[in-house]
Amino acid sequence: MSKALIYLKEITKTYTLGEQIVHALQQIDIEIIKTEYVALMGPSGSGKSTLMNIIGCLDTPTSGEYWLNNKLVSSMSDAELSTVRNDEIGFVFQTFNLLGRLTAQENVALPLVYSGISQKERMEKAAATLEKVGLKDRMLHKPNELSGGQRQRVAVARALINNPSLLLADEPTGNLDTKTSHEIMDLFHEIHELGNTIVLVTHEEDIAQNAKRIIRLRDGRVDYNS
Repeated sequence: MSKALIYLKEITKTYTLGEQIVHALQQIDIEIIKTEYVALMGPSGSGKSTLMNIIGCLDTPTSGEYWLNNKLVSSMSDAELSTVRNDEIGFVFQTFNLLGRLTAQENVALPLVYSGISQKERMEKAAATLEKVGLKDRMLHKPNELSGGQRQRVAVARALINNPSLLLADEPTGNLDTKTSHEIMDLFHEIHELGNTIVLVTHEEDIAQNAKRIIRLRDGRVDYNS
């Protein structure tokens, strides 16, 4: 298990809606090795969003074990999970989730606020990370002054600022046109080439094909037949 960055063993997740019990995930076994680039695919209701939330430590399983970077996170408290999210995982969302009143540089520096380093160092690190994603000349612009593709690059830079073990991207091209989507996927390829582990959640086949491995879900289970 030491080689696996993500190790899921018999993960289940059930919800109670009124008198109905919903089995969102059933007996999920997944192993993702460090530096892998994996896409999670599945139709609406397949369980991929639930699985993403568990992998991202935003939710906990009903049963089963989840190990992230050799830490058993499936039994952690909310406070412990919060620490893991901040230290181990960089999130990229479909809606960018940028703060409109802050510049690109300030948005990227946000995850470092509780890291104990000075504001000057935070801003220097944010500038360097923005340069890596090709936005050196847009650092002082606010989100409403940036295109959709530029805003997603800011979001990617913010996800990378803490040097996380895992980059978790949820439909990262969902709000982008085709040309910009290709540019963002090229950026993910470059990030993967640098040795980063990426888990990409998408329902789009052409986006999933950018990954090196595709895990398909159906009705809360891994679909081994597709």
